Amino acid sequence: MIVRIATEGQYRIDSAFLDRLNAIDNQLVATIGQGDHERFHNQLHELVAMVREHGTVVPPDELVESDLIVPPPDTTLAEAAELFADQGLIPG
Repeated sequence: MIVRIATEGQYRIDSAFLDRLNAIDNQLVATIGQGDHERFHNQLHELVAMVREHGTVVPPDELVESDLIVPPPDTTLAEAAELFADQGLIPG
């Protein structure tokens, strides 16, 4: 599975992590609905850290389609509310 962290790059991550990625995504959606800025940033950073820790960087010269796109780590709650309005992680 290929996961892109927007503004950063792509990572190849084992699909065994999909359930955990989705769980964090679901938490993010709930947190956005609650308007909890601090919790949102903590969860977003957890998601980004998980991809970085368990993924392998896809070389920039290797062109592959992303399966999932994670917002940039500096995304604000307001920006995320727009991105996550109808879905969780944005399909690539």
